[in-house]
Amino acid sequence: MVNTKQDQTAEHLIQYLRQLAPQVRRRLLAELERLHLLGEDIPHSEPLIAALRAEFRNTGQNHYRVGNPSRYFFEPLEPVLVDRAPERANSGQIARGSLAPIWSLVTEQLLRSMAADYIADANNVISADKQAEARQTARAFQKKVLISLKGLLGSAEGIASIRDGLMAYTSSHATFDDLKKMLRYLDMQRELEDFGRGLAPKIARLEGASLDKLLGLLSALKAKRADAVPFALTIVAKRLETPWELLAVATGPVADRAAARIAASPFAIAVSMVLDQIEEKHNLLLFALRNNRPVRAKQIVSEIYRIEEALRTWIELKGSDWGQHLDELMTAVQAAVAAEINTIPGDHRHLTHILESPRLRPDHSFGHKVGHMFEKGWDVVAGLLAGTTDTTDRRDNVS
Repeated sequence: MVNTKQDQTAEHLIQYLRQLAPQVRRRLLAELERLHLLGEDIPHSEPLIAALRAEFRNTGQNHYRVGNPSRYFFEPLEPVLVDRAPERANSGQIARGSLAPIWSLVTEQLLRSMAADYIADANNVISADKQAEARQTARAFQKKVLISLKGLLGSAEGIASIRDGLMAYTSSHATFDDLKKMLRYLDMQRELEDFGRGLAPKIARLEGASLDKLLGLLSALKAKRADAVPFALTIVAKRLETPWELLAVATGPVADRAAARIAASPFAIAVSMVLDQIEEKHNLLLFALRNNRPVRAKQIVSEIYRIEEALRTWIELKGSDWGQHLDELMTAVQAAVAAEINTIPGDHRHLTHILESPRLRPDHSFGHKVGHMFEKGWDVVAGLLAGTTDTTDRRDNVS
């Protein structure tokens, strides 16, 4: 009955959205996606996002996800694009959700006439399946955008106009930071492409010869463009089979585990980027818990604990800012799971939660110390309360 009412409410909202102008719906989609990535729990947002995405796919309207000219325009950024909210993208990342408002700003406000010409030309070569020509057309337009935006960013008035322009498409002030990162990335695109070509497509383990080679590539890049290093580390992390091994870039050149020594190393920012991986997984955990996906939550918690163990094993964190940040992140993880478990009726708390498996928590992890928080049931009780209609599905949730 509850699900029926929720479906009806979502359908009513979708019907209302259809009365709005396409530009308004497009901006709403970008904003809903951003809030979704921030972990905001917006009722009925998932069917709304799905409906809006389907609409722009079907109509071919000017949303960056589906508009081929915009896709070719942003294609060079792909190595550093992340599915995180702009507020949570670090200095080496650009939030995918920032692309829609940036594209709208460029095509609807800054360079309307040039953008219209580019879109027409790009559509012609794309429809003819001339991909090389499509990329060449996109590069020419990128140069025009770079010149225009750099000129505006050279004055306080220009900066204010860009900020105000972006606010017409998103409430996220961090999109402005992503726009500046986009300009920096495009400005050093050739150097970063050369760096990427020097890497293996997939890096199984970052140690020995592979680590030495990577440190050499990073040092050479830093000598040319020091501000390219965060982007380069994001490229590396995406190619690592175990992304938290990015720690080796910071710890490898240092002879001991002291946090102060590692913080002074040339690529110390890699540690903060690994801490960001925990924050990202914490947000994924919140989403899994809210949507009653305990098996996925178990996987995420296991991944979090392994990253934590690596940080505490490779670096002596006590008394460091990194250590304090890690403690805060792990406390948030603990609180997220405990909040779910504490909703269970008291007479069922003898049950063992799926997250209580000792295999989840390495011996040295903070998670091992707080394991008693998972000694209650959650998904098991949910199955009991729901009756026998979904017994088969619930069975998979018990460890």
